[in-house]
Amino acid sequence: MEEEKLMSRKKPAYPINERLYNYLTEYNRNIKIPVFYDDLLRFDGAVEVYDKNGDDTLWIRVYYAEHEREEIDLSLKRMYLILHGDGSEDSLPYLTIDGIDYCTFGNSKPFRIKIRNILNDNHTYIYIKKADASRVYGLELEHILSPNNINFLVYKDTLIEEHVLGIPGDQFLIENMKMVSVRGLKRLSKEFVKFNERCMIRMLGDMRSYNYVIVASYDFDQVEYRMRAMDFDQQSFEGNLKVYFPQYFKENYPFVKMVSENLQEESIEQYKKEERSAIARRLRGSQDRVNDLLECMCNDEISTPEKIYELKMDLKKYTLDKNFKNCDNMGDILKVAFDFVTRNYENVNSYIIR
Repeated sequence: MEEEKLMSRKKPAYPINERLYNYLTEYNRNIKIPVFYDDLLRFDGAVEVYDKNGDDTLWIRVYYAEHEREEIDLSLKRMYLILHGDGSEDSLPYLTIDGIDYCTFGNSKPFRIKIRNILNDNHTYIYIKKADASRVYGLELEHILSPNNINFLVYKDTLIEEHVLGIPGDQFLIENMKMVSVRGLKRLSKEFVKFNERCMIRMLGDMRSYNYVIVASYDFDQVEYRMRAMDFDQQSFEGNLKVYFPQYFKENYPFVKMVSENLQEESIEQYKKEERSAIARRLRGSQDRVNDLLECMCNDEISTPEKIYELKMDLKKYTLDKNFKNCDNMGDILKVAFDFVTRNYENVNSYIIR
């Protein structure tokens, strides 16, 4: 499969406009922070970061001048407390910054901050990126419509994201797949079907194996798996509908093969319906917030007219819903898609009390 036929070479960054900024303020995503993305770019030097096998991770460990390091460390610890707490500084003496890494690969070029509690040696990560409207829409839709809450903050042109726990899909395929039991493969297949459907419905593209993680949860008699997106750059940008189906990326072929070997067509269709129903319930439960977000998207420029036209016609053909034909922007497309999912759920489910 030729990747070039699926996706553009590079997606441009779209600024956050006033309407979206007001939305973020209303829903407590916009908050004053003590350090900006551009502040972290003033590093003096860097060394390459290698993984446990000695391979280049495409991250570099950056270093700052002595007179700046103390202020940057303090600001980053304060940012962590704002993201994960109430911003009070009682815990500041117990936090230390173990490393600041910069990624030279991909659109967002994030900084990854490793923060450790010196009392118990527990550590976590936060990510600092250049704010991009596409990414913000993707994060919000993930928080509202997926089974996973996600914590992030925006201030001016800086985006702060919490770490998404899990094993990256590409790493899982190499190191963990062979240890999954026969029953586990069936449950993992079920999750890939649901993940595939979820990404398509909310128009999250480019879910190649290195852009999502796999989380194993231990139940009393089995292991359950969940796939979680961790890269939201390609929210509602591309025109080719296949971009929004993880199954069409060659990096995911082992998972596609796994599904074909472990699930019958009837089961695949059942799990798709389960995921559509779950999204429909979340849409109904968060209708005001979703409407506010879609109004921002309808009044924003996050794609090109050519891609918008291509996507709406692909969706019209895929769903047979003529309403897609009247869409003028990506916000309109998501409105029609969500209405389509909700309407079908309500029409089929005779147990809903109306």
